Order: sequence, then C-alpha cells, then structure tokens
Amino acid sequence: MATRPQSPVEEALQEQRDLIALPLDSKLETNLSVLRRLYADGSDIIIHSFKLSNGAELAIAYVDGMTGIQEIDLQLLQPLKQQVDDETDKNWESILMKVTLIPSNVVHTIQESIDSIGEGSTLLLLEGEASAAVFNLPFWNSRSIMEPDAESVIRGPREGFVETLRMNTAMLRRRLQSPAFKLKPFKFGRYTKTTCVLAYIEGIADPGLVEEMEQRLSRIDVGAVIDSSLIEEMIEDEPLSPFPQLQTTERPDVVSSALMEGRIAVLVNGSPIALIAPATLFILMQSPEDYYQRAYVSTAIRWIRMLLSLIAVFMPSIYVAVLSYHQEMIPTTLLLTISQSREQIPFPALVEALLMEITFEALREAGIRLPKQVGSAVSIVGALVIGQAAISAGIVSSPMIMVVAITGVASFLIPSYPLGIALRIIRFPIMFCAGFLGLYGVVLAVLLILIHMLSLRSFGVPYLSPVAPLQTSQLGDTIIRAPRWAQDERPHFTGGPWNRFRSKPSKPRRQ
Repeated sequence: MATRPQSPVEEALQEQRDLIALPLDSKLETNLSVLRRLYADGSDIIIHSFKLSNGAELAIAYVDGMTGIQEIDLQLLQPLKQQVDDETDKNWESILMKVTLIPSNVVHTIQESIDSIGEGSTLLLLEGEASAAVFNLPFWNSRSIMEPDAESVIRGPREGFVETLRMNTAMLRRRLQSPAFKLKPFKFGRYTKTTCVLAYIEGIADPGLVEEMEQRLSRIDVGAVIDSSLIEEMIEDEPLSPFPQLQTTERPDVVSSALMEGRIAVLVNGSPIALIAPATLFILMQSPEDYYQRAYVSTAIRWIRMLLSLIAVFMPSIYVAVLSYHQEMIPTTLLLTISQSREQIPFPALVEALLMEITFEALREAGIRLPKQVGSAVSIVGALVIGQAAISAGIVSSPMIMVVAITGVASFLIPSYPLGIALRIIRFPIMFCAGFLGLYGVVLAVLLILIHMLSLRSFGVPYLSPVAPLQTSQLGDTIIRAPRWAQDERPHFTGGPWNRFRSKPSKPRRQ
C-alpha cells in the first residue's frame, strides 16, 4: 500500500524532530550547525564562537532579551580570556575551573541544550567535548509587585503575583520557610515548554490529593500553555459545569493560607493567577479580608454577601413569576403602582426582564473592556441614560429598572469572579422557568441546581461541604467566621468516607 507523500510542513517537522533527538557531538562545528538549523530565522538566538589565547575553541548560545549579557561578559567570557595560560587549559575540567560561576547543569543532548537555552540560561560548548555546560544567567523584565485590582482589601497585604514564576514562588517561600513546603516542577506545551510548580506542605496535604493532582497534570498533552486557565480546564472534575471547581487568586497570602489548610496550589510561569484545589462553594464565597477583620465583622459581611448572592440569582426570576402568575402575592397598593407603570409597556414581564438583563450585562462587559479612564464612566452613565430612555420610550417599567439595578449591585458582592460569572449565567435559565411556569418553575430550577451541586466534586471533595454532607466541626468557617482561638481543627478536605478521588480517564487530554 502506497504511503501518502509528506507535505513541506510535515517534512520540516520531521527534520526538526530528528535533529532534536541527536546527542551532542565531540566536534564543536557539528553541534553549532545543528543549533543554527534548529534556530534558523531566530534573530533573538545568539550563537557566538571564539578562541582562547591557547587555541581552545568554544562557543556560547543564549536568547537575547532573556539572558543577562553583562553577566555573561563579567562572569564567563572575561575569566576565560584572562586566566587561560597554556595547552593544559584545553580540557573541560580546566576550562570550567577558570570560570568564577559554577555551572548549574551539564547536558549531553540537543534536546537538553535547547531546553536550557529556552529557559534563559547560557550554553557553553567546547571543541572535543560531547557535552555542554549550562550557566544560569537569566535576565527578566518583570512587572513590579502590586496589589491585585480584582482582590483589593482594606486591611491586609498589598502584594500580588506577577508573570514571573520564580518571583511568585519567592513570595510564597518568604511566608512558608519550613522545608516541608514543597514546589514540584512540571513542564507543559510541546512548543512553549511552560514551567509550572505544584505547591503543597508535606505532612499537612493529603498524599492522595497530591498524587491525584500529579496524575492529572501528567496527562495534559497540549501544544502550548499560555495561562493557568488552560491547566484549570484540563484538571477539573466536571469541565461542562458552569461552577468553578478550582479557586483562582492573585494573592500569595491566600495561597499560603490554603496550603496551611491542607490544600494544594498550581502556579504557572507567565500567569499571575494561581490555582488552588480543592474548592467548595463556601470557599469561593469567602473574601481574603474576612480573615483580617474581627470575627463578628467578618460574619456580618458574610451574611450580607450570602443574602445578596441569592438576590442576584433569584430576584429577577421571582419578580417575573409573581408579576406573571401570582399577582395575589403582591400587596394591593404596590400592585396598583406596578400596574400603572406597566400600562404602556408592550412586552410581557419575561421579555422586559431579558431585555434589561442583557443590556446590563453588555454595559458591564463594556466597562471592563474599555480603558480604565473611561470604562467606569461609560458603564455608569450608560446605565442611567439607557434606563431613563427606556422608561420614557415605554419599553420597560420603573420597577423592572429597580429590580435589574439591585440585582446588578448584588452581583458585585460575590468575591470570586468565576463564581460570579456562573451565577450570572444560571440567572437566565431560571428566568425562563419563571416566565413559563411561575414560582413552580423557580422551585424546579432550584432543585435542578441543587442536585447538580450536590453531585459536583472538586478533587473528590463535595462542592457543598461541610454543609452537605454535614460536618458540624467544620461549620466555624462557612456562613460564620469563628474567632481564631475557636478554630482548632483543620478543614477535612480529604479523608472522609464520602471522599474518593475520581480519577480521570487514562487517555490524555490533547489540544
């Protein structure tokens, strides 16, 4: 059977794979030829050959912009050129002894060489040696550490993660100085070679939880990892659920607290967002500031947050259901007022609610995408102008504007942005149920949502724990925030009889 001829792209990829699979040769020119072919048209890859005074032939390779050029000259090139004396300095050991910097690694293959160059290290090759020395001299232009805009607090630390992995791990190590704090490295992406770390505290985190995370991470097979969101989609239990099953944060204090609770975290190079597992609904409803205020203040804020979250999800649906099917539930005076305001409205309550909710969501997204200088002004002024114009035009009624406005304000109190999006999404199906079945439809939607949430797990932990299943010893940090001296037991994120890690299929997830 005749084989299909390879396309030019396939031939180029096959040639690249063949070159990468080669070991380093003892001839310097052969190694440089392979590197130049691999990095053809790569203007940022610097490959520089030079000779020492005794005739020894060497070469260095690095990425311009990721490597400290001044450090290369100061700690590598100058010591080599100044301290070489005679013919005995042509072997590998004597050459490396002249360098003030100790090599971080010695590689023997082309694959290891390009991996080192891609990480920002400097590769030193010598004629007659089938290996290369790797010197860690990276130079990163990184964003300065500042407070995350999405997780600001009145009282508490003012620093957040940045896009550089080592700066993020350093912020965690400064808080968790014990050798029990572990950072296990992984690499993802056939092209990006993105580094990420699995962070946990040995002796606190359940070994089964750590092993399950390692297995899920090892099954990821993708071409590129640009942000931690891709990792999140690959390792969560139920990818089709609207509810987030991992906690995301930019705050190192939140990650440190989660690790002390026995949870684990994943940090990805190039992303300021850390992933924390497992996550439950009550964890996602907590704000970092809950732990920096007094217990009774945090408890009161949590109650307000829970109440307004329910309002954000159900208020438009209940208004549509009562107005469409259950007018007898409305006080007579209020019913007359609502009826008067709706005399000229041509749409039923469901269509009216959908129009205003969609408009409000559009204004919210416009405020986020526009530049900060004009985004907030456009969203606020746009809501006022459009709302007043809609009332004047007889498209919507004044009570509906109030309902949508209260719903929108209530949705801003949800501290987790992914959870807030999920609640905003499920609000629309609930409104449809209310528009067609009244309060019976709302109750049916609530039952379906509860059934889904009761069956949902995050790394084996029930999504509604510790309420369902009930763990009375763990209720001190859910709806209330008990004083610190009363919280003498870590949360049971693993180990319960109901908790079994649900392993994913053995087939790796590809992209």
